[in-house]
Amino acid sequence: MVSKNQIKLITGLHQKKQRFANQLFFAEGVKVIQELLQSNFELEHLYTTQNDFEIVEPSKRTLINEQELKKISALSTPNSCLAVFKIPAENKITDSGLIVALDDIRDPGNLGTILRLCDWFGIKQIICSKETVDIYNPKVVQATMGSITRVNVNYVDLKTFISQTKLPVFGTFMNGENIYQSNLPQNGIIIMGNEANGISVEIEKTVTSRLTIPRFGELQKTESLNVATATAIILSEFKRNS
Repeated sequence: MVSKNQIKLITGLHQKKQRFANQLFFAEGVKVIQELLQSNFELEHLYTTQNDFEIVEPSKRTLINEQELKKISALSTPNSCLAVFKIPAENKITDSGLIVALDDIRDPGNLGTILRLCDWFGIKQIICSKETVDIYNPKVVQATMGSITRVNVNYVDLKTFISQTKLPVFGTFMNGENIYQSNLPQNGIIIMGNEANGISVEIEKTVTSRLTIPRFGELQKTESLNVATATAIILSEFKRNS
């Protein structure tokens, strides 16, 4: 059974302010929760409608019914389980290899997908502007499908961080060098911009190499690619000759 205080706490975690006040976040679904349990993330408590997750000690596992799960879930159709985890301290950024920098990404699904892409292509680090959606937003956690456990994410002053790095800085624009004809290194910062406005003017000034994904459509009328789709293409090209 879920107590009123537990319901209040968990529903509060739907909001960024309460997540950081309590230093907690929650995840839903068997796969995501299993990935988190097998990582360095520390479990606060697990709520499940099934007699599963026997690896979790009884004191941290509560059997609940579907109605109780609906009260705490962020999903319109709740899964069978929800787990609350402690937010870990951010790891130190290693100024080497390929780093994906996100300039004001607002859509949780995009951030979650980009994190999965980085996991797929072996990118260990993502740096986010302060305006980028919170990595512990329930929709982001859900969209990562467990990749949140394998990619280091830090929130920084993007301009300050980039100005202090010695790595080459690549920006994605509509008018840049054709990425399919570019000699791409295995070290550098790849900046992906806001869904509606692209890379901000301030961050654009830090870019040392402008890249573009050329359009091949006959009419050339497509305005732009979804930022997660563009990230997939760009990471694939950077990793092609690795």
